[in-house]
Amino acid sequence: MPAGTLDRRVPSLFRQGPSALSQLACYSALALFLMVADARFKLTEPVRKAVASVLYPVQWLMVQPVALVNEGMNYLQTLEQAQAEARAADQRLVQVAQSAHLAEQLLDENLHLRALLALREHLASPGQAAEVVHDTPDPYTRRVVIDRGETSGIVLGSPVLDANGVLGQVTRVYPRRAEVTLLIDRDQAIPVFNPRTGARSVAYGDPAPGGGGSIELRFVPSNADVVEGDLLTTSGVDGVYPAGIPVARVLRVEHRADSAFSRIYCEPMARVQQARHVLVLPPLALVAADDAPPAQAPAAAAAKAPAPPAKATAAAAPAAAAAPAARARQETSR
Repeated sequence: MPAGTLDRRVPSLFRQGPSALSQLACYSALALFLMVADARFKLTEPVRKAVASVLYPVQWLMVQPVALVNEGMNYLQTLEQAQAEARAADQRLVQVAQSAHLAEQLLDENLHLRALLALREHLASPGQAAEVVHDTPDPYTRRVVIDRGETSGIVLGSPVLDANGVLGQVTRVYPRRAEVTLLIDRDQAIPVFNPRTGARSVAYGDPAPGGGGSIELRFVPSNADVVEGDLLTTSGVDGVYPAGIPVARVLRVEHRADSAFSRIYCEPMARVQQARHVLVLPPLALVAADDAPPAQAPAAAAAKAPAPPAKATAAAAPAAAAAPAARARQETSR
């Protein structure tokens, strides 16, 4: 066997050293001494600070992943909470907007109903309130449908008003609905009166609102006294509309050199496009017929006349019989 391969260490059987118990006692005493010395004399404080300073970068690097995870979770929680609060705020905003819109509609409706009530008190003929249900589907006419019909006493030709003036006229009646042709319809015409000048004319629906208005006065002489701002009211001569109800206001007057008539554009006083609550009146001719005393037949008048006394009848009979004889004697004497 080569000499270099021999194990020159001392066998464990022959090794000499402190026993395990002695080592435990020694180390325990040393630990106790260090603890007491550190507690009373702060002997290891500089060492602890030095070790902490050396290990601080390692601690910072070890803590960063945990800190990033915590910050990410906090951000997500905060973002989710903010989104939930934003959704709740949007819902509350929508509810408040709906409530405000409803309150505005109710206020507008209340004002129009009060105006209709005031208008009804100033009218001589009785009327009944109605509500516009919808517009007619015909794009070439200007008509609306109201929720009152024949069962409610609506008759053909009844004038329809809103709080501002004349709206139109009933042109078709159904049992529970009625169709109203507005003033701006091309087939609608209404006699009007100018209170400033006392002149009467006829207003027609303007089929081309781009001309400056929705109502046009036609066949008015060029020298007629009509100016912008004149108020036109119903004349009451057509037997349909009561007199004095506002109809339209003059917007523009055009004098043409090639024509003897002026073109006068007017704006209706009624809210023809936004009307909702209206007042339906009976035609003026129908009201006049109802107010007139009933005419008695001749036979009925004769039957109601008092009969003459019997003596007067008996006395008148001989006189009536003697009258032809006396007349004959006079002719003979002549």
